[in-house]
Amino acid sequence: MRELLAGVGAAALVILLYYESSLIPLIFLGALFLVLLRFTGLKAPPVNTVGRVARVKEISFNQIGGQEVAKKELLEALDFVIKPQQISHMGIRPLKGVMLVGPPGTGKTLLARAAAGYTGSSFISVAGSEFIEMYAGVGAQRVRQLFQRCRKKAQKERRNSAILFIDEIDILGGKRGRHSSHLEYDQTLNQLLVEMDGLGGGGDDLHLLVIGATNRPEALDEALLRPGRFDRIVQVDLPDLEGREQILKLHLHNKPLVEGISLEKIARETFGFSGAHLESLANEAAILALREERKTIAEKHLLEAVDKVILGEKLERKPDPEELWRIAVHESGHALVSEALKPGSVSQVTITPRGKALGYVRHRPERDYYLYTVEHLEEKIAVLLGGAVSEQLVLGSRSTGSLSDFNQAVEIAKKIIAAGLSGLGVVSVKELPGALLHRTIQQLVGAREKWVAELLSSKIELIEEVARLVLEKEKITGEILRRQISAHRQAC
Repeated sequence: MRELLAGVGAAALVILLYYESSLIPLIFLGALFLVLLRFTGLKAPPVNTVGRVARVKEISFNQIGGQEVAKKELLEALDFVIKPQQISHMGIRPLKGVMLVGPPGTGKTLLARAAAGYTGSSFISVAGSEFIEMYAGVGAQRVRQLFQRCRKKAQKERRNSAILFIDEIDILGGKRGRHSSHLEYDQTLNQLLVEMDGLGGGGDDLHLLVIGATNRPEALDEALLRPGRFDRIVQVDLPDLEGREQILKLHLHNKPLVEGISLEKIARETFGFSGAHLESLANEAAILALREERKTIAEKHLLEAVDKVILGEKLERKPDPEELWRIAVHESGHALVSEALKPGSVSQVTITPRGKALGYVRHRPERDYYLYTVEHLEEKIAVLLGGAVSEQLVLGSRSTGSLSDFNQAVEIAKKIIAAGLSGLGVVSVKELPGALLHRTIQQLVGAREKWVAELLSSKIELIEEVARLVLEKEKITGEILRRQISAHRQAC
């Protein structure tokens, strides 16, 4: 760009001297300059523009909740940066790279930002997709220039350490040989490996730490993960119950809450939520309170926000009365089977349509589960089948509303087979003949369906009572459901 401006300026000076007062050549030159500027603007950005300097508010590890193990491992790696003399005295080789592995939304980027603040390092953030171009060699050149930028930025800021954060590193560091059509991916990865091998060499006073983040560790090339490159792999998993409560406190501390709200209760309702989900929950709860012109956020707003994060916004469309009755019967079946298997497990039953769901039963697990027995998995299948069986018993037919339930039941049955918990014993699901796999799934699901039919056949009146209640109120809590079940037992 500077060369273009210099050339245009020189040409303008020559024209003024030659033509003196005539402005026509200058107008022509200006138009030509705009055309050139237009075409140069359409080109790809210069290779030295890869890497975003973090111009975001600094964050500390105290502002990140639910990742105590990940923070502990990362802090230990960062001590190598801020305590170089102690590390050298012990003869420890400084770490070159840390790989953050975990599902989306668990806080990998926040951890990298906090790492820069903790060590007082210069910080540059990039995404793996920024390095891949259709032109061979461009990605490798960008990798070289990126590491040079990190060093120059640290020198300019007079810091002795820098952190380079590469998000979506699986795009840049994927297994070599996958793309046989062109080798740009492989060349880019090779250059990254070379640059990481050069870190910590003699005469380099700057400590450059590379932090990568991915939710697909299986896609990474083995050479990238070997010791001496990415020395430490830190698991950033979904938060547990205590972690979710801690994250909720962090995201709700600046929001006006009604006194006495139990965040532990909300945390129990959010099993499987990531930190990003919980942040969205807090934000949506505040929006719901504002929508109702409330000055404080109540528990009902938080619980409704849970539904919104899971399923989406309420839909304006309303099924006709016949369909609504079927939906109420269906959801009542789910709820009653769940309560029969685990009393107190239902948190809410609703027929308010959200997203693709016309109705929904939200469950409240007694604790977070990380291992499942065959009995537990069979109970999950039974709950999923409760809706279809309920429709069959009360209405005499089934509907397509059970499609998602059946798909989930089949996946759980496959998990039972893959875990060696079925009658087949320990097998490889991929090696099983399709007919045998299908028959085994049918047997597992069919046995649960028969059990559910026997359970609900004696509760047809109760199904109808609960369905009428849900139809009247559109949404009932688990406490109301359990009172209805208790009242029915006493009446019988």
